[in-house]
Amino acid sequence: MQRYGSVLELRKDKMDEYKQLHREVWPEILKMIKECNIRNYSIYLGELEKERYYLFSYFEYVGDDFDGDMGKMAADPMTQKWWDLCKPCQRPLETRAEGQWWMDMEEVFHCD
Repeated sequence: MQRYGSVLELRKDKMDEYKQLHREVWPEILKMIKECNIRNYSIYLGELEKERYYLFSYFEYVGDDFDGDMGKMAADPMTQKWWDLCKPCQRPLETRAEGQWWMDMEEVFHCD
């Protein structure tokens, strides 16, 4: 199992919309997350600077082909529709690596 953390900014004017989307996640999206070997998936929201809101994502990957599973998810038509709704709510960080939307974070400590 591999743990992943990532972050991006949430547009303040889209906060209510984003929260509503995640109160009622489509069953097809939840199914795809599981099919792609993602478990224990959480997204946290915090105001880290005055009037600037950030999302922190955490999940555990239990498969053996991360790139393949992420490709499968990205190719899924329902996932693409879901992302089309979510992406306008988000603002990726300038410091993210090329090709990333959510900026990957390095795990520096873990305790079970």
